[in-house]
Formats: sequence, structure tokens, C-alpha cells
Amino acid sequence: MKALRFAKTGDLKYLELAQCPKPHPAAGEVLVQLKAAGLNQSDISNVLGKHPYTTLPRTPGRDFAGVVIEGPQGLLGKAVWGTGNQFGFTRDGSHAEYLTAPAQAVALKPESLSFVQAASCGVPYTTAWSALERCSVKEGTRLLVIGAAGAVGSAALALARARGAEVVGAVRRGEQADSLKTRGFDAIVLSGEKTLAEAAKAHFANGAEVVFDTTGAWLPESISATAQYGRIAVIVAPADGRVTLPMRDLYRRGASIVGINTMLLTGEQCALTLAEMGKAFNAGKLAAPASPQERPLDSGTEIYVEQSRARRGKIVFVMT
Repeated sequence: MKALRFAKTGDLKYLELAQCPKPHPAAGEVLVQLKAAGLNQSDISNVLGKHPYTTLPRTPGRDFAGVVIEGPQGLLGKAVWGTGNQFGFTRDGSHAEYLTAPAQAVALKPESLSFVQAASCGVPYTTAWSALERCSVKEGTRLLVIGAAGAVGSAALALARARGAEVVGAVRRGEQADSLKTRGFDAIVLSGEKTLAEAAKAHFANGAEVVFDTTGAWLPESISATAQYGRIAVIVAPADGRVTLPMRDLYRRGASIVGINTMLLTGEQCALTLAEMGKAFNAGKLAAPASPQERPLDSGTEIYVEQSRARRGKIVFVMT
């Protein structure tokens, strides 16, 4: 089979397209013939050596969608999707034509989604789901999503709407705000004349109950945009990992900061979340994600380099 492989880390030159034996599932596992696999920033940083727990040699890739061709009888021939912290790090991942996984680490793919759409969801949607869960976003919750044009931000908007939350998206450019409005979401342009707090309170009189900063750039400003007892979810930090905060403002509001890291979630845990989301997709409660950019697996090494230099939207590898 074809697979992207790396035996050393520290440079994308170590990633190569290789011919490998087709894997065999162990007891309690499935063999998935992959149809599509999402590319995430963590896949790129993995090859660059940013994840010291990765064991080598390794095939990268966390997110996948395909068909079970070996495994428990109840899953044979079923279309499935999955993601999780082991794929691409401590066991071979999805940037290949076949993948083995624990049977409990795959969920049935929603019939309403194509393989490509399903493969684009894994990390973005489980990250957004985790943030909404841990910040208790429910019907009527006032939620501000910063970076709403990105993959995680867009997923958060969709998932929060399905929960009945009051949602506003914050973006950098006017055309991004226009795009959100065509989807029925109120929008804030971060480069506007108002501060983040002023813009948030123009939508939510007492501030947002939850601010989800998907960019890592707005944590200090997010505090002043929150209501009393507000929650701020973060998923990324500046390059040096340090942020200076208005701590007095934080504790006087009774606000809290919630760190979200899906690298703590196993494939089995993610499968439970994907199963719930699958029901929402099939019932029409959750809108299908925007179609990602499809690229052949054969171009994988070049795509890794291109995405490392400048993110150009969501990429999904397709297998031929």
C-alpha cells in the first residue's frame, strides 16, 4: 500500500511517500480501507518533532473515513470515521491507503456526509465539541467564537447553533464577516474601531458567557468581553507559550480559563463524540461542513510543505 512515512523528525524533508505492506488487525481491531484523510496542523508539527511522545518510524494523520474490510462481523462493510490521540503518534495514522484501529475507536459515518466531508471533521469538530462541553454551552448560552472563519471556529458555530446557543463569530476581514452572515450568524470584525469588549457587548449587553478563542491571540482582551462567571476556552498559545493577563479583571468577574487539548482524547473517546455528532448530522440538526480541498495522497509531501508555509484552508487527502 502507499503511505506517507517518516523515520526522523525535525524537518519535512524526512516525510516521504512509501510502499508498505498492508497492515493486519490484531484481536479486537478493524482494518479500514481509507477513502479520505484530513490534514491538521498537528500532523505537520508531528513530523517537525514538536510531539516528543511520537514513536518512530511512523505514518502521520489523525482523521479518517473509510470502509471496514476486516474485523468484528458487526462492522464488516460499514462506512466509518474516526480520530484520536494515538493515530499518527503511537500507532500508524491515516495518511495511507489502509489503517488498523481498535474496533471501539471507529464510529459509523453519517450517511448525510461524504467520505471527504467526514474526514474533514475529526480534529476540528472534536476540539469544538470539547470546548462547548467543558464550558457548558447549551440552549441560550451567549457564545463568542474568535477565529470563526477557521476550521475549529466554523465547527464551533455549527455545533453551538445545534445546541440552541446565541452565537456571534469574530473574524479579521470584512469578507469573512459577510460569509458568516450568509450562513445566518452575527459577526464582529476584529480590525474594526471598537475593542473586542465593546463589540461583544454590542451583541450581548452583559458580555459573553463563553468566549472561545481559537487563535491564541485574544486571551487578554477576551477577559473584558466576558460576563460575570464567564468562561474562556483556549486551544493554542503564542510561539513562546506565554501570555500576560489582566488577572485582577479575571478574578473580579469570577471568570475562568479552560484549556482544551484533544491530544488527551483517545480514539475510543473520540468515537463516542463522533457517534453523537453523526446522529445530529443525519437528523439535519447539524449542517454539513463546507467542502474541503481534495488532494491525492501521492502529493502528500508537497502539500505538507505548502501548508507549513501558509495555511490555505482545509485539506483532505483522497485515496485512488
